[in-house]
Amino acid sequence: MSAKQHNQHNKPSLSSAKKLRLVFLGSPACALPTLKALLASPHSIELVITQPDKPSGRGRRLQPPPVKIFAEENGLPVYQTKRIRKDEQARLLLEKIKPDVGVVVAFGQIIPPSILDIPPYGFLNVHFSLLPHYRGASPVAHALLNGEEKTGITIFRLNEKMDEGDILTRREVEILPDETAGELEARLAEIGAELLLETLAKIDEITPQPQDHSQATYAPLLNKEDGLINWEATAREIYNRIRAFNPWPSAYTFFRGERVKLLRAKVVRFKEEP
Repeated sequence: MSAKQHNQHNKPSLSSAKKLRLVFLGSPACALPTLKALLASPHSIELVITQPDKPSGRGRRLQPPPVKIFAEENGLPVYQTKRIRKDEQARLLLEKIKPDVGVVVAFGQIIPPSILDIPPYGFLNVHFSLLPHYRGASPVAHALLNGEEKTGITIFRLNEKMDEGDILTRREVEILPDETAGELEARLAEIGAELLLETLAKIDEITPQPQDHSQATYAPLLNKEDGLINWEATAREIYNRIRAFNPWPSAYTFFRGERVKLLRAKVVRFKEEP
């Protein structure tokens, strides 16, 4: 019997348990609403795993990720790992804790099967798109870049592949006029936290559904050069790029030899001359 089969036969029942023991994996600010919601819930956060501190700013001083700061402020145990796929200590730690479920929000690393199989309920990821659309690291920016009018949240069970696991719940979200990536991500983060708690509450009743891989689209990681405006593009394409790249990596152009950031834009129709 495989570890996964063993886990499926030993799932604790929520009807007999008031709370789940869980581990949380995440790093940036968009992961905080889910972590805060879990902390305020009946569930027990046994460990928070996050990325290492990274140099930032002109002084290149080491800065802890937002998730680490919040966890330590609230007395939660924290473990930082540069590469969890190769981190034997992380695996041993999780085997010792024996969590019921793992929750992942913008962790930024691929988790290996040796760790995914530890919790009976697996690891649930809060993804900021309606999978299988926009798999990858930058789903919010790419939805805006492509001029989408709707996006959403997907709660799915992680497997060893990128954003390809079975779906537990989804919620469609309308993209507001002129909304930037930063604003939309913040809104989705709050909606995702709410949907995650709802999913945990009925996890024994949910039958995960496989994704239709033939419908998959991708949202690769952005880089600074992506923000350069091509003035040959249409007004709508430029508008979408400015929204999608606010706050990072910022849309920009050059004016009289100086780099200029573009933060907001509107598409304006001019009346034709008589």
